[in-house]
Amino acid sequence: MSNRGSLNGIKVLDLSRMLPGPYCSMILADHGAEVIAIEDHRFRQDGLFFNTINRNKQHLALNLKTIEGKDIFFKLAESADVIIEGFRPGVVKRLGVDYETVSDCNPGIIYCAITGYGQTGSFKDRAGHDVNYLSTAGILELVGPETGPPTIPGVQFADIAGGSMNAVVGILLALYHRKTTGKGQYIDISMTDGLLGYLSLPHFFRLNAGKEPQRSQDLLSHRYACYNTYETADGGFIAIGAVENRFWKQLCEMLGVPDYSELQYDEHRRMEIITTIRTIFKMKSVDEWDEFLGVSDVCYSRVYSLKDVLHLPLFLEREMVVPVTNRDGTVSQALGIPVKMSESPGSIRTPPDSFGESSEVILRGLGYTPEQIRDFRRDGIV
Repeated sequence: MSNRGSLNGIKVLDLSRMLPGPYCSMILADHGAEVIAIEDHRFRQDGLFFNTINRNKQHLALNLKTIEGKDIFFKLAESADVIIEGFRPGVVKRLGVDYETVSDCNPGIIYCAITGYGQTGSFKDRAGHDVNYLSTAGILELVGPETGPPTIPGVQFADIAGGSMNAVVGILLALYHRKTTGKGQYIDISMTDGLLGYLSLPHFFRLNAGKEPQRSQDLLSHRYACYNTYETADGGFIAIGAVENRFWKQLCEMLGVPDYSELQYDEHRRMEIITTIRTIFKMKSVDEWDEFLGVSDVCYSRVYSLKDVLHLPLFLEREMVVPVTNRDGTVSQALGIPVKMSESPGSIRTPPDSFGESSEVILRGLGYTPEQIRDFRRDGIV
């Protein structure tokens, strides 16, 4: 069994910043790809260097606005399989490191661009962040209480679900295509495009019911007692997802309200049922409900915090929270690898580089002398 992962032998240059591109390249690195993250020192000054997603990578500080910086980049690009970038449309063209230019020296290159709104269309030049892509794709309008403004999620769904994951899929598809045809290609990933696909069920319900989905007022969003969240006596929360009647019926029997079993989706008594179930859940602590419902089969779970999940046996058993030894010898917790492969599993092989930590090693590997590297540092090229 290989301990390097399915992508052993694949070389990736990651020019992106922030979260979408680096998270994508982390997935590739976790599964064996050699990844070199390339960033300018000026970006570090913004305080947006998310080091935890740079595990299994090397990090090179490089100023692409200099001739020498571009020369270094193209020496790396000649032997690369994949390049990832996350600038606004047109930026890599102005820098002279765009797909067309790179493919002239490496026709097999797979070049993946991740942007908020894509390389084409009337929104392509707009600035934005996760909340903007969520709102443009119609998702933000469906999140939060029925009254008041939409609620911004506490995790970056657009960056990761809309951007990183689709970029990984695109890169893997392009690698397979290149294997069968010998041709590289350009991949245009729009985070907003990616989010739109997550509206598949709301779109189905809209077509089926003939009305627009409303925040906290749909089948899978608080409208009915069977798919809802409930506060407990100690301020904890329970989530119920008993969509099928067999689950709902068992829950009603356990809660002592069997008469509600056949009224699961009754519109006339909907609020009565929700209010009653709320009152019942407020009678015990979250731990007591956990013990009581934990032996049942009713699609129940308690609502955990981030602090909770880092110590939850489930994720320790699944190796989704793992210890990592840092370069200074200290040990910290890291999030594990969710794609479990039997023959070519991914692995966390090295802790994250600090900013530019591998610059000298990479440059020496390209044949630059210590004197040249010293001059590069003096001139702000690396």
